[in-house]
Amino acid sequence: MRYYVLFTFVILLQTMNAQFVANYDESKVPEFDLPDPLTTFSNNKILTSTSWTELRRPELINFFESQVFGKVPGTIDTIDFEVIEESNSALGGVAKRRQIKVTLSKNGKTISYLVLLYLPKNIANAPIFLGYNFHGNHTVNSDPEIIISDAWSLNNEAIGITNHTLTEESRGMRSNRWAITKMIEAGYGLATIYYGEIDPDKNDFADGVHALFYSGSQKRPAKDEWGAIGAWAWALSRTMDYLGNNSEIDKTKVIVFGHSRLGKAALWAGVMDERFAGVISNDSGCGGAALSKRRFGETIAQINETFPYWFSENFKKYNNAEDKLPVDQHELLALIAPRPLYVASAKEDEWADPKGEFLSAYYATPVYSLFGKAGIPAIEMPVVNSPIHNTVAYHIRTGKHDVTEYDWEQYIKWAVEQFH
Repeated sequence: MRYYVLFTFVILLQTMNAQFVANYDESKVPEFDLPDPLTTFSNNKILTSTSWTELRRPELINFFESQVFGKVPGTIDTIDFEVIEESNSALGGVAKRRQIKVTLSKNGKTISYLVLLYLPKNIANAPIFLGYNFHGNHTVNSDPEIIISDAWSLNNEAIGITNHTLTEESRGMRSNRWAITKMIEAGYGLATIYYGEIDPDKNDFADGVHALFYSGSQKRPAKDEWGAIGAWAWALSRTMDYLGNNSEIDKTKVIVFGHSRLGKAALWAGVMDERFAGVISNDSGCGGAALSKRRFGETIAQINETFPYWFSENFKKYNNAEDKLPVDQHELLALIAPRPLYVASAKEDEWADPKGEFLSAYYATPVYSLFGKAGIPAIEMPVVNSPIHNTVAYHIRTGKHDVTEYDWEQYIKWAVEQFH
């Protein structure tokens, strides 16, 4: 049922703009010049990891920050953390559960969100995965103690969400996307947050974290300031502020994860916050891991027209003008170097352009090579369900746009290999 709903949603996205026709034909991918991550905007070659770190990385970050995701318009005044519920015998006794209220204050205004944290009982300082969920913390597991958010939600009748309200009916309905038991068995924990508590996924900048930073009569971010994805990424870092000071967690082994639009946010968070030890992008597509210049599946114009609040206003200047874009997403991935990076695709998820996601990982590899790290060894895509597990990892699996048990099996195995 959920696959049918997702398929219908994608079709609706494709038809919202009558002038837009998605290209799924490789022979119709336009010729394009892919920018070299190891050549600066002033045409200087980058030959060492030091020059990458000191010269190239800062200018790429500045571009993505001002022209794509948008700048954060300041710093928070205060941030408070309160453990409001806990148990040392969760998930049948194998895990510890913590629910933490995070309160952000700025200009006399506040906003709060909840972090759901599961940790293995037998690990003193556990490594963890950190990632957003789409429909509330209570959907990731049937655990009756998980608090249900009262924040606005996108409707999803397939899992019992109507009237933009989260209810008991949807408890545990997305557990298939979170292999929590496998994480715990591998010695890893999970921290997850309902992304709608940070910024509701709608074209309204009045009821999320953006409003904390407004001055005077301001109602929307400035053209070079953050959209929703930038806000979601920023709050992952605020969550890291807590995780990094929790003695139950190994702060050197926090891996940020995201699926779809939240995969875009995870990538940007991983770029901007080097405290994240590794980054996982699951089916993140346009504006995430997929090369924009291929114009395959979802394009910059379509994503900006359908979700005009996700990116900065400046990003709209590249609608139907990818050839004018002086960067591409392989350089976003390269900004995570030398930290481990996993990019994953699904065979039937053409909207997210699996080949474009793979090529991004491949073309980010030369930057990892500067640091002596192994990446994607060949330009030919691996066969389905045959993962590449290097510092830069990749797999394409059977199936559709989703997070599956297979995905998590690969992520957990890779994490154990990278952070043993």
